[in-house]
Amino acid sequence: MNTSLETFLLYLATERGLSTNYQLSTRASLEHFFTWLKNSTAITSEQEATSRHLHDFLATEKKRGLAPASLKLEVVALRIFFRFLAGRNLIKSDPAEKLPLPRLPQSLPQPLSPPDMERLLAAPGGKDAISLRDRAILELLYASGLRISELCQARLEHLDLEEGIIRVTGKGNKTRLVPVGQSALNALSDYLSASRPKLLSPKSGAAIFLSVRGHALTPARIWQLVQQYSKQAGLAAAVHPHQLRHSFATHLLAGGADLRIIQEMLGHASIATTQIYTQVDRSQLKKIHHQFHPRG
Repeated sequence: MNTSLETFLLYLATERGLSTNYQLSTRASLEHFFTWLKNSTAITSEQEATSRHLHDFLATEKKRGLAPASLKLEVVALRIFFRFLAGRNLIKSDPAEKLPLPRLPQSLPQPLSPPDMERLLAAPGGKDAISLRDRAILELLYASGLRISELCQARLEHLDLEEGIIRVTGKGNKTRLVPVGQSALNALSDYLSASRPKLLSPKSGAAIFLSVRGHALTPARIWQLVQQYSKQAGLAAAVHPHQLRHSFATHLLAGGADLRIIQEMLGHASIATTQIYTQVDRSQLKKIHHQFHPRG
């Protein structure tokens, strides 16, 4: 089983170009399944696994209280693994072909209101190197709807200040071009001219956003900064970076932007993923109607 797993993970890395985090998550799910298979059945090879074994494993996981989202990850890992084996004729038939995906409770994104967003963007108001950097980070997250990983991986050659465009590599190694608004361009220009040179070190490389030691900022550090400034701005709840992405999409939709254009800018593979923002917009309309209509 270990040989098949290593071959499969190599396929994910080299042919599918999937992220290291995705590979690690998939490895953990499959190793967990293999351990269960070894301890609960007489099976010693993945070639002997049947759909009944897979259903029994998932039922065990559900009974021990595994969250639906985590259970879904395990189902996906099993489906793509056995599909890979069947496609390489390493097994006679695919036992995971008809495994159903668990239904997840749909949680709507929580965007910031435009006034709250303005307060957050204004929070790093100083002229020192760190304040200029952090203002540029917040502006870019909101202006272009970037994921944290995309922000951390952004390099100088990806940014065109004259054209107002940033080239982003998102999930599945897919590249897209995203506009950068004027306010964010101004903040980036200030940071790149007056702040980044002070943060440079011999090992900095071309990462746009640097730490005080001259290294590329990590996602964990971006989380800390966004939460720090949300408290500094006096917002009711600590803000996480993905809320700036949600706000980007929600505010565009509220302003009349086409859903397909928003999908392109967010880098969503399917329009169904982007459509959740139409529900957010409707929920806001209902809230306003309830608040202001005499019979709301």
